[in-house]
Amino acid sequence: MIKITISSNEENQRLDRFLKKYFKNAPLSHIYKMIRKNVKVNGKRATEETLLALGDELSLYISEDEVAALQEKKVLSKAKKQFKIAYEDENVLIVEKPFGLLVHGDKTEKKNTLANQVAGYLAEKGEYLPGRERTFVPSPVNRLDRNTTGLVIFGKNNRALQSLNLMIRERGYVRKYYLTIVHGELNKSLQLKDKMEKDEKSNTVKVLDLAVEGGKVMETIARPLRASKGYTLVEVELVTGRTHQIRAHLAKAGYPVIGDVKYGSSARDKKIANEFKLTTQLLHAYRLCFDDGAETLEYMKGLEVKANLPANFESIQERLFG
Repeated sequence: MIKITISSNEENQRLDRFLKKYFKNAPLSHIYKMIRKNVKVNGKRATEETLLALGDELSLYISEDEVAALQEKKVLSKAKKQFKIAYEDENVLIVEKPFGLLVHGDKTEKKNTLANQVAGYLAEKGEYLPGRERTFVPSPVNRLDRNTTGLVIFGKNNRALQSLNLMIRERGYVRKYYLTIVHGELNKSLQLKDKMEKDEKSNTVKVLDLAVEGGKVMETIARPLRASKGYTLVEVELVTGRTHQIRAHLAKAGYPVIGDVKYGSSARDKKIANEFKLTTQLLHAYRLCFDDGAETLEYMKGLEVKANLPANFESIQERLFG
């Protein structure tokens, strides 16, 4: 029998989700079977929805050999720190993601990711001890595409991570702003509200009319800052946070992001590529405004965090708008 006492980085999560993290190599069906037959919480049978509290004792009626087989060997992938720190306290880390860096790993890159770099940074500081943590890993609550730069928020402990996830998911907590340059001269603000449908094969989204059944609602506000020579510097506020939302929405409205090969204007972007050596979308998550903070993060109310403008963005902006 194996006994586990729930720590502060493991509390307030469902039993099945805790066990799935603890036994990374176990299929979900096996987790449910274990809960029915081999798991007790504080000496009693529990269900997969049982919410774990600090100090709860889990009894696992399985052998140590089976535990070892179901667990994933924990290795902290060392990755050289490339990000800059925009804000940090004992619970939250907000970093500036550079161009070309994945937030999470994919089939093309598993080691050198922003998530691994942050975990390594916190481990070096002694604020994250992977050898002692059974399920918790410092994790981001928002994501940016590989070639989008700017602010990514990480929770440094489980309570902060849960609060941040709620704040990102629910309205009234965090406002997210991006800077971009688009084709066309935009003279007034746009409030765009449509539906979107994702094509998994092509990793693109299609913008649909609100009246269409199905799809997910997406809402974007675009405010022009400077317009000249057929281009506009735009501040974009994300009301919702869908895949490729800004790029697809602005392209549908007739103002595609410069350099965007998926949603942009290939003819007009040839000039951009030749003149500025830009072959990907120019998009920067530059500002976060915290209107409120949930649970343990109420102190974040009123906080504004900004990211510096990347050198290539600053150069292009200067050349287009003076």
